[in-house]
Amino acid sequence: MDILKDYLSAMPAGELNAEMLTFTANVDLVAKSYPLVARGIVKELIDQRSHLKLIASENFCSPAVQSAMGNLLTDKYAEGYVGNRFYAGCDNVDDIEGLACKEACDLFGAEHAYVQPHSGADANLVAYWAILRKHVQAPIMEKLGEKNILTITKEEWDSIRNEMGNQKLLGMDLYSGGHLTHGYRHNVSAQMFDVYNYCVEEKTGILDYENIRKMLHDIKPLILLVGFSAYTRNIDYSILSEYAKEVGAVLMVDMAHFAGLVAGGALSGKFNPVPYADVVTTTTHKTLRGPRGGMVLCKQAYAEYVDKGCPHVLGGPLPHVMAAKAIAFKEAASPEFKTYANKIIENSQALAGGLVKRGISVQTGGTENHIVLVNVEKLGLTGRQAENALRECGLTLNRNTLPNDKNGPWYTSGLRFGTPATTTLGMGTAEMDEIADIIATVLLNVKPTHDKKGVASKAKYILCDEVKNTSIQRVKALLDQFTLYPQIDAEFLRKYFNDL
Repeated sequence: MDILKDYLSAMPAGELNAEMLTFTANVDLVAKSYPLVARGIVKELIDQRSHLKLIASENFCSPAVQSAMGNLLTDKYAEGYVGNRFYAGCDNVDDIEGLACKEACDLFGAEHAYVQPHSGADANLVAYWAILRKHVQAPIMEKLGEKNILTITKEEWDSIRNEMGNQKLLGMDLYSGGHLTHGYRHNVSAQMFDVYNYCVEEKTGILDYENIRKMLHDIKPLILLVGFSAYTRNIDYSILSEYAKEVGAVLMVDMAHFAGLVAGGALSGKFNPVPYADVVTTTTHKTLRGPRGGMVLCKQAYAEYVDKGCPHVLGGPLPHVMAAKAIAFKEAASPEFKTYANKIIENSQALAGGLVKRGISVQTGGTENHIVLVNVEKLGLTGRQAENALRECGLTLNRNTLPNDKNGPWYTSGLRFGTPATTTLGMGTAEMDEIADIIATVLLNVKPTHDKKGVASKAKYILCDEVKNTSIQRVKALLDQFTLYPQIDAEFLRKYFNDL
């Protein structure tokens, strides 16, 4: 709490604009009902103002997006989809969801959009089941001469279930940069499919397309799943689309991490998955800078199956979040967003270059997108030690597994950095170089502790106060120039912490 107290005492007053007046009024209203919740909201703002946000999957959405999520739309049930609801009184939700779908299709050049998923994991489940129903259930029903699954026998239904549960999925290995929902055994996706994984090359850390092609021909999966949460190179979807067609596989792409780069045109041509994939899933936050949620884009042939996400996978959609998605898509269609998307990559490459020149090991030697992966095992550290040490110094990021990671998914051997949030704040390549210097200074001075037998700890570490204090001041100097919502008055924040 000393850091919080120091922050508040040093914070200058500012002038609230209309957007920030709305924010403060909302927090004041929350405080009347539950002061401790309001205090937590304000403390989170202070925390994000006083730490550099370098988590690749996080960003700062606009006040308009935030405001759209805090209104009476949350009170409305709307199971079904536009024009096909199970509840009456959904006319306004239909309008809003329809706007969000149209904006999404226009933004990405997609044939169809489904904006109801509550998260990227939900979007993937909707996509999986849509593909299974189109390619497995529907053909069996056609052979049976039936259209309604409620009219078939128990034995016939059991045969459909067995067939749907025996399909193959080929996706990127978690340790190579894939996501939990891509067939990781601790995730339900591994129980839905017979899962096979492709990996990056051991020496380069880069995907081998010919190896993927060979695996496709050997395995013949129903789905070739492409996409990542920790991979620093762009993927050629034109090649993988052709390879998938060779074996009759559905090409599904999870672009949750880089959707904003696609929307802004920073990833185009063969690096834009939308024209090549049958089904594309994404979150709507991260680089897209919208509300926390998910979405499915697809070819028209999959539309009727995707639209049945509710009742198949989802419950009631969140109309207030769909409203926020519509706003985010509209914002992403602006010229300013295109500039922003390109700057994300420019900043990411500057951050990677700054780390490399200071002797920090960067996976694949650099980056082509918004992610920078660092190998801290070469410094004698675990990802957990490095993550916590950097957090102490005012930098927020996450530890991440690396290929063949001997420390596993909890301690890890790597760190994942991203530049979407710092770019939103207005930082450029000069600031990225300064951040790289802070990161390198901390990492090169962190030392693991050892037990009585001389065995290094995977969690505990030593960092001298001088490095820590200097790093905190350098972070503060950066954030003083690029403050999140600087219009929020200091007195407004202080009143929630008048006991300090």
